[in-house]
Amino acid sequence: MTHSDHLEACWQRWRERLEAYLDRLLPAANAPPKKLHAAMRYAAIGAGKRYRAALVYATGTSLGASEESLDAAAGAIELIHAFSLIHDDLPAMDDDDLRRGKPTCHKAFGEATAILAGDALQTIAFEAIAAELVPQIAPARRLQMLHVLARDTGWGCPADHSLRGDSCRARTADSTSPPSADATCADPNGRLAGAGRWPGN
Repeated sequence: MTHSDHLEACWQRWRERLEAYLDRLLPAANAPPKKLHAAMRYAAIGAGKRYRAALVYATGTSLGASEESLDAAAGAIELIHAFSLIHDDLPAMDDDDLRRGKPTCHKAFGEATAILAGDALQTIAFEAIAAELVPQIAPARRLQMLHVLARDTGWGCPADHSLRGDSCRARTADSTSPPSADATCADPNGRLAGAGRWPGN
């Protein structure tokens, strides 16, 4: 098996693992309020290539972490991404009708429901990390993960914005937290800078 074949096999396994995790994590589509829960699942499950989750699994397993211990972080990042796309597509933002070849969330479920679905996915991302009972993750580390997720979802080094160079380095240098995803933006060669945007996401 070539290195490329190995990566492809891992990616497929991680995608399937992530989908199963999100399916367990999110409310059932037939649970009330049904329309809201259906919208949440519509936007988050079976969508996209899961590059972000694959990066979490690849980085974590290369450092000796089990896939089980990485599920919450991988799921949280994908939920944050899904929430950002729902809001990005809204009429007040990009006003898009299609996302990945199907109607955007607000076109399929209405603008009000789409806004609530995005808000719910964001909060569930934090809940996944805070509530996940994985012995390998100490409470202090879990708190650190929540801090990094909150910072980088908001003011830190937003995945869907084009912060580069000195701007991102200044934010990284001012941070009191250990290096995180935003530190990649400070790479002098620009590797992974702005990695929130992938072709065809």
